[in-house]
Amino acid sequence: MTQVGQDSLGTRSTMNVGGQEVAYYSLKKAGEKLGDISRLPFSMKVLLENLLRFEDGGFTVSTADIQALADWQKNPRESQNEIQYRPARVLLQDFTGVPCVVDLAAMRDALAKLGGDTSKINPLVPVNLVIDHSVMVDEFGHPKAFEQNVEIEYQRNFERYDFLKWGSKSLNNFYAVPPGTGICHQVNLENIAKAVWTSKDQNGVTVAYPDTCVGTDSHTTMINGLGVLGWGVGGIEAEAAMLGQPVSMLIPEVVGFKLTGELQEGVTATDLVLTATQMLRAKGVVGRFVEYFGPGLASLSLADRATLANMAPEYGATCGFFGIDDKTLDYMRLTGRTEENIALVEAYAKEQGFWIDPSVEPIFTDTLELDMATVVPSLAGPKRPQDKVALTEVDDVFNKDLAEVYKKAAARVPVAGKIHDIGDGDVVIAAITSCTNTSNPSVLVAAGLVAKKANELGLTPKPWVKTSLAPGSQVVTDYLVRAGLQEHLDAVGFNLVGYGCTTCIGNSGPLAEPISAAINGNNLVAASVISGNRNFEGRVSPDVRANFLASPPLVVAYALKGTVTENFTTTPIGKGKDGKDVFLRDIWPTNAEVTTVMNGCMDRAMFQARYADVYKGDKHWQAINVEGSDTYKWRAGSTYIANPPYFEGMTMTPAPVTDIIDAKPLAILGDSITTDHISPAGNIKADSPGGKYLMDHQVAKADFNSYGARRGHHEVMMRGTFANIRIRNEMVPGVEGGMSRHGDEVGFIYDVAMKYKAEGTPMVVVAGKEYGTGSSRDWAAKGTNLLGVRAVIVESFERIHRSNLVGMGVLPLQFKNGDTRQSLGLTGDDTFTILGVGKLQPRQDVAVKVTRKDGSSFTFAALCRIDTANEVEYFMNGGILQYVLRKLAA
Repeated sequence: MTQVGQDSLGTRSTMNVGGQEVAYYSLKKAGEKLGDISRLPFSMKVLLENLLRFEDGGFTVSTADIQALADWQKNPRESQNEIQYRPARVLLQDFTGVPCVVDLAAMRDALAKLGGDTSKINPLVPVNLVIDHSVMVDEFGHPKAFEQNVEIEYQRNFERYDFLKWGSKSLNNFYAVPPGTGICHQVNLENIAKAVWTSKDQNGVTVAYPDTCVGTDSHTTMINGLGVLGWGVGGIEAEAAMLGQPVSMLIPEVVGFKLTGELQEGVTATDLVLTATQMLRAKGVVGRFVEYFGPGLASLSLADRATLANMAPEYGATCGFFGIDDKTLDYMRLTGRTEENIALVEAYAKEQGFWIDPSVEPIFTDTLELDMATVVPSLAGPKRPQDKVALTEVDDVFNKDLAEVYKKAAARVPVAGKIHDIGDGDVVIAAITSCTNTSNPSVLVAAGLVAKKANELGLTPKPWVKTSLAPGSQVVTDYLVRAGLQEHLDAVGFNLVGYGCTTCIGNSGPLAEPISAAINGNNLVAASVISGNRNFEGRVSPDVRANFLASPPLVVAYALKGTVTENFTTTPIGKGKDGKDVFLRDIWPTNAEVTTVMNGCMDRAMFQARYADVYKGDKHWQAINVEGSDTYKWRAGSTYIANPPYFEGMTMTPAPVTDIIDAKPLAILGDSITTDHISPAGNIKADSPGGKYLMDHQVAKADFNSYGARRGHHEVMMRGTFANIRIRNEMVPGVEGGMSRHGDEVGFIYDVAMKYKAEGTPMVVVAGKEYGTGSSRDWAAKGTNLLGVRAVIVESFERIHRSNLVGMGVLPLQFKNGDTRQSLGLTGDDTFTILGVGKLQPRQDVAVKVTRKDGSSFTFAALCRIDTANEVEYFMNGGILQYVLRKLAA
């Protein structure tokens, strides 16, 4: 059931679709009262409808808010008007979903202690959790790889899966999609999303409204390709949305991205999105919406659009949105949506102005344009998604970007019974992985055709390359098998390893020991080529320093070639069985070949069959027997699931927020510090605080699993905060890894933080531009809070992490007036004092006093990045969860 407002503007109307009457909130009627809104961007129309539906019904949405959004087109800049946005549903994955369910279970315990009704801790909107982040590439390159990886996955993660199944049986509106089904964004795109959502209002009337969502994965933005407004938020913000709290936001800027022309022969949607990512990151779209428009849209499939929408976190935008047209309806029909749903989408989109009309160009804050005919085959790397490099210039990266570590070193390594030379730039991981590309049949069919041509010519992957295929949906396997392509992928090493994120999120599994030893023993700059969306330092594998994003067919080609240091256009991939050189052009399929195969291998019945019983799961999932209960019975000694300390000693009235006096810096960091740097998802090193904690609790090194899998346990995750193997703290120059210093004593960041906490000394973190880029992981903020960090002072924040810091009661501050850590000469010996913290207002200036080691001091101004009045409330309550809990208890 959906609660709706009082509609003082009189916009509620009805439409008849297929003989069924549905209510809706008319944007045409709103325009009669508010002024012409026909040229509002589609994404802004979604926000406007949301405000109309909830206006003046106890939802803190006023007529003035609605008017401000309608008036945005008169001055299309970020407004200081704060709006309360309520998404229709929430999407989770298991890495972020486990801590969400942990928090909900802890809130039930806390609410019981406060004398409240624990049944209030239930999602009020539908929540879909898809278990996709836990499968690792342990087995690969053989027919039993998938089956064996599933067995290992359940053995490794049984306690987490048992807990998630408890959540699905104990929480209302909570639906768990079992492991081995697919990646959450592809499952969302192919099955969950409806483009137009319906539910009953408090009077039992069916109301139609735009399908919208927030998700605890930054690539939730993929669903914008289907005309569904969605973006990533931190787990704590998602939990608040589940419990009825709005997403508090300023009316955003919307940048229009005009597409013209068509992609040329041999150019893929991956090449297009890498080009767009580079352009948009250079433009600067952090915190903005991006909306695609122009005549070029007509040539893009829905899957191509979803690829562009998916990479929004990489180009920094809140989302990358598309309107609705016949391509949308065709895709919904192919993927098995009901004809009733499709008819409603068409009728609603045309009536409400969400239908793409090439003759109407919306008003945007700013625009940029790309002629798709200029896009060339590309990769991105070696460590940022926006670092696009043309295919013909990839080998130059090793002579320029990596010159300081590229020594042209090589090592002789025994692999498969033979000795091979492995050197800098050789590919040791080639993975078809991630939601970005495995949702797009055109690039997967292209990869299959490359494999087919290569196999028929007698090419095989280089023996030092770890190859894997991990689609985002079981339907991918169906159409690759039907097309006769999977057998050729198998022949060149790309056997199915699982249905999940795998290598893209660092679950690449270990390299063969001789290869790992050769890389680390000789300081080699080994490479990976993956069809993913992120290639941040230390993410893909601890053994690999140069990581490149590429289309699936290029991934296959690089596995065959074995190195990125030789130009594909001038050097052969290898020799065929006839002894002749084989070049990339010899195995690259034409666009016509790809289209012909696609047309013959996919149909609606495939999707209907695979999603007919999507929550049932395989025999392993069905064998997990757990009963639902009001509160969770926490297991003593568990190293996966623990009751977090956020609500310990909590009272109905929050304690006053204290000033920050003589805080010490825990870390001083550079630019582009990602959430992977702050809270890694990958391997747990045995000699790290996290590894030592696990060994102290009788966990063998082989059973460490990953930081991502242990996000339900705060003790492990605290110790993993800032534990990335590639992070560089300027307080300890020349050292890589999560180190800091206490006075002159150097130690792990966790150990240093605990010493300061024991002394009662608060801490700050200082950094450069783009702090918190990447994944939406809430543990980057939770860990920061639990270490005792009170404030983070940087040149600029990425959107999601800034919000997460506020949600955990950590003060985000931004340098002003061109100040930086370098210009101010900030060091690890300084102390920081910030007064008036308990009286902060949104986006006010804050004075930060710095005291030097010699006793001298100075003050600089910083901008308080608590952006809205709602966020002030969260901060003063110690965090958003405490705020919600007090509200529910009252």
